[in-house]
Amino acid sequence: MAAPEQGARRPSSTRRQFLLGGAVAGVGAAAAIGVDLALTSTAPAGPPAAASVPLNGADVVPFHGVHQAGIDTDAQAHATFVALDLRADVDREGLRRLLRVLSDDAGRLTQGSPALADSEPELAAAPARLTVTFGFGPGLVARAQGTGPAWLRPLPPFGIDRLRDEFSHGDLLLQIAGDDPLTVAHATRMLLKDARSFAQVRWTQQGFRRAYGTVAPGTTMHNLFGQVDGTANPQPGTTHFDEVVWSDAGWLAGGTGAVVRRIHMDLDKWDKLDRPGREDSVGRTLSNGAPLTGTAEHDEPDFDAKSPIGFPVIPEFSHMRRSRPDDARQRIFRRGYNYDERPAGGDVSDSGLIFVSFQADVDAQFVPIQRRLDELDLLNEWTTPIGSAVFAIPPGCQPGGYIGETLLA
Repeated sequence: MAAPEQGARRPSSTRRQFLLGGAVAGVGAAAAIGVDLALTSTAPAGPPAAASVPLNGADVVPFHGVHQAGIDTDAQAHATFVALDLRADVDREGLRRLLRVLSDDAGRLTQGSPALADSEPELAAAPARLTVTFGFGPGLVARAQGTGPAWLRPLPPFGIDRLRDEFSHGDLLLQIAGDDPLTVAHATRMLLKDARSFAQVRWTQQGFRRAYGTVAPGTTMHNLFGQVDGTANPQPGTTHFDEVVWSDAGWLAGGTGAVVRRIHMDLDKWDKLDRPGREDSVGRTLSNGAPLTGTAEHDEPDFDAKSPIGFPVIPEFSHMRRSRPDDARQRIFRRGYNYDERPAGGDVSDSGLIFVSFQADVDAQFVPIQRRLDELDLLNEWTTPIGSAVFAIPPGCQPGGYIGETLLA
């Protein structure tokens, strides 16, 4: 009887041996194939050569000069705008200390060197065209016992405004811009550490444009409506630019005025408008930004041109027509950024434009344009200003000096 039991167990044992043997044989075969490949194939000499990629991490924009950087600088891909409110005990001497420290660290960071008390100096090594631009609100000028230009005050009220305090006003503006968001974030943190004994953050806004290398330098920005934004800007380096932007008055000589407006764009509602309606509301084709009377972006618009049935080709209510002054002295220089925040509720987006304009005289240049837009601009159906601030941008400084010394000296 023992023999049959042994015979009964043998098939199971044989099956296990077969499976184990097959597995071992498989591993052995794979190993053998691997050895064969290693012996017969030609191994690469090293990693493949990297494609030639243009880099700008080491590129610097000079901090010192007659004018502050970040105004006529070709706009970088990323920007953070911070408005600070001065603490109650900060006097004229305190302002001098604050601006010396800020100017010194901004000068270091923009050139790729760490701030004096930089705990992460490695993050400063790639400036990527970092610029830091300082602006003074009316409260700071008063604290400095100075006299500001007449236009340094909140803008007059406009019917389209729905302003929120968390995006408006401020004593000191920091505009921190660069092509690398890590660099911008690090510089922002270092400068806020410098300022925390003197001021507290009132608001912060972050914006973006196309990433570095996506389009050629100097390409007009697109906003999130798909429109070109800033086609009519005067070109830096020209006499016209100098006349539009730079002030020649008192302590502000070599500086300028800045308007910062946060404009919410209702993209969900914009989605419901057809393409001809979008182009009529703007006055330009969306494909290349050409005026509706032209074929290329920089063609001069013909506001007298009529359609076959007698209507203006560029409607009177279009944004381009309302924003284009007949008086050349009312021009401004736009340098805005898009923003895109987390939507709430059933909305698809919470997006818009951080509108920034530079002009020598806010009252004489910006305000008349904004009044025309307030009166009749079809884009008001889809845009709402929710933040507004005005700052005097002082001139630049030389090595050893500091931003604001013309006011505080």
